[in-house]
Amino acid sequence: MTSVAILDYGMGNLRSVCKAVEHVAPSAKVQLTHDADCLRQADRVIFPGQGAITGCIQALDKYNLHKVLLECLNEKPFLGICLGLQALYDESEEGGGTTCLGILPGKVKKFPTSMTESENGQVLKVPHMGWNQVCQIQSHPLWQGINQDERFYFVHSYYVEYTEQASVAGTTDYGLKFTAAAARDNIFAVQFHPEKSQHAGLQLLKNFINWNGRL
Repeated sequence: MTSVAILDYGMGNLRSVCKAVEHVAPSAKVQLTHDADCLRQADRVIFPGQGAITGCIQALDKYNLHKVLLECLNEKPFLGICLGLQALYDESEEGGGTTCLGILPGKVKKFPTSMTESENGQVLKVPHMGWNQVCQIQSHPLWQGINQDERFYFVHSYYVEYTEQASVAGTTDYGLKFTAAAARDNIFAVQFHPEKSQHAGLQLLKNFINWNGRL
């Protein structure tokens, strides 16, 4: 029986992630936890979250999770969702500047307060909330069974700058192009919420459960 640890650091509706994983993998052992031993013993780890990156990093410090997170990021299939993507980068503009985990090179930036859609000049609201297309620019096992330009559900005011292309697995346009999915070795992380993205999101979670962490 595969075991899945979903990191609980007190931010976001993590129960919805649990229910989605249990739906696609009914035989898996799914734990919502901030216990270091549970994270180490799990076969795979999911780092979800919604809210402010400053609070996220502070919560990781509060629960002494930095060390075990780095271990998991090096050793087993790892999925980041929303804040779980942003936290992997070097730094974020949020909170006047927040140092993140530094696993992937790059910066998390705030959407401009006034943006327009280039095709029709429509004013775009911040946060970016709702359905948007994801362009797959890197083949990956987690994209299996998911169409190119599939739509996923987003909720965020900050985005990962699209600069370091080697780790970018997918992009989305919302006034500007940003990193919607990143991948490196055993790590895959997304800005959107697969647990809220209906069939395509459930397919991505199912692919993660079946992924051995190798490309």
